[in-house]
Amino acid sequence: MSRLLIALVLLAFAAACAPQTMRTGDPVFEPHIEQASAAQAVMADGARLPMLVFEAEEPRAVILALHGFNDYSNAFAGPGPGPWFAEQGLTLVAIDQRGFGRAPGRGLWAGDDRMAEDAAEVVALLREKYPGLPLYLMGESMGSAVAMRTMTLPAPPDVDGLVLSAPAVWGWQQLNEVYAVTLWSAAHLVPSVTLTGRGLDIWPSDNIEMLRALGRDPLVIKETRIGTIYGLVGLMDSAYEAVPEIRKPVLLLYGAKDEIVPAPAIADTLEKFERAKANVTVACYPGGYHMLLRDLARETVWRDIAAWISKRSGPLPSGQDENLQPCGPLAKKQG
Repeated sequence: MSRLLIALVLLAFAAACAPQTMRTGDPVFEPHIEQASAAQAVMADGARLPMLVFEAEEPRAVILALHGFNDYSNAFAGPGPGPWFAEQGLTLVAIDQRGFGRAPGRGLWAGDDRMAEDAAEVVALLREKYPGLPLYLMGESMGSAVAMRTMTLPAPPDVDGLVLSAPAVWGWQQLNEVYAVTLWSAAHLVPSVTLTGRGLDIWPSDNIEMLRALGRDPLVIKETRIGTIYGLVGLMDSAYEAVPEIRKPVLLLYGAKDEIVPAPAIADTLEKFERAKANVTVACYPGGYHMLLRDLARETVWRDIAAWISKRSGPLPSGQDENLQPCGPLAKKQG
């Protein structure tokens, strides 16, 4: 470890700072869904989480969708999967998670406990609203990590399965020493400093028009607090550790061109699922990027999800669950 990094650690201890998280209230309310000018889920502490609902005329299942980092529920509107799923008889409900979109505490980190509890509370509300229908928890990137984390709660949500698209599982166990110490030190010294992704040659999707729309959307966070990044890494670590406690069927989707979550991190997670003897279906998309649900070939992924929800057995329509070779480290998990 360099002298600079050692000095940063010592300074952090001396400063006795901590990354700021948003304040949340005590559970004094009965969670419920409100239909005013727009739908929203009211949590036990009174926080109001905006909702988008893509209602099927005759639903055969319900999906609670959790967006990725710095995004919000609009991720599942067109060109996302919400309208398409509704046409297939799958009602999709997406929420703005705390700290994102129009939810409370924009830009601050709520903590993985609170985010998981919010998801579990919304699942319970949807169970009441759609009695007797199968209910699935689906996440994109950070949303997948939250979905995984919910399964470690003292009272895990009553879901029929999890759909994890490019799950964010690149936590502390995956970071090299330099990155880990630098992030920890910065988060404790200058947690409110913001960073952008400008200058990084990283492509989260091949859907350029969609990426441009995100750049124009004022509700998509463009400058991220270091303390929030620190919280995200902690969540990713919690998601990885949650694997042995996930007892529900899982559909895990990954793109061979994902430049955000490294394939070795996904492979390690699959190995952990394997050791836990979990019921996991894995699909690798050769042309897929991180934002699989909104890539140009997104309908291929959507069809796989819909088919898996319908049967949860047998090959996926795309056949991408039968050949993991394009995703490198995932291939050794095949079979």
